This record gives sequence, structure tokens and C-alpha cells, in this order.
Amino acid sequence: MKLQPDPIANANIITGYTGSTVQVGAQPWSESLLLPWQGVVRPWGAARFAELGPAHFETIAALEPELVLFGSGSRLHFAKPEWLGLLMNKRIGLETMDTAAACRTFNLLAAEGRRVVAALLIEAAR
Repeated sequence: MKLQPDPIANANIITGYTGSTVQVGAQPWSESLLLPWQGVVRPWGAARFAELGPAHFETIAALEPELVLFGSGSRLHFAKPEWLGLLMNKRIGLETMDTAAACRTFNLLAAEGRRVVAALLIEAAR
């Protein structure tokens, strides 16, 4: 009996995570990224939580997911309420977790065919 779902065609899948890199398919990323369930993976433009602002979350809303997984780095940091207005207005859910947990959760939801976007903060070395 098979207990794993069949992979969804054209779905982005995270194949590795080290704390300083996220590998999507065969492509490693060492900078923060936006990872949609399907389509183009793109840089997110923030190296630390302190650099985030409303414009970062507006970029996510433009992808029109049903759910956002906010991977806030190695530690749990919650997005400020003023950053989330557009997501709330569009009825887009947001779950906050550390980046490692967001990577694991993304694969499960993408494999189910969910319209999920992972906003993964990969913190630059200090």
C-alpha cells in the first residue's frame, strides 16, 4: 500500500536545507526567496528580519496564493500587523514558523496541489 501522494506535475519542491541555503530542485539559493507552488522562484530582497517591510508582503500577495508560509529565519519572528493588510484583505492565510519548518511544510502542501507560497528568510552571515 502506497502512503505517499503522487508528485504534482510542475510543482516546485525543496530538495535540501542547510540553514544558509535552500535547494529547490537542483538550484541552491543562499539568499531569501519567494517560492510559489508552481512557477518562477525569485529573490525576496531581505537578508534579515529587520529589513522586512510592507512591500515584501505586497509582493507575496501579488502571487495570489491561498496560503503563505513565512519562514522567519533560524528563530521565530512574527510579521508586524501593518505588513499584513493586503494579505488579510485578499483573504490569504499566513503561517509563521522558522525557515526549516517552512521548508518541510511547503513540500507537503505543494504535493497536495495547494496554492502555497513559501517566503523564506535566509539570514546573511554577520
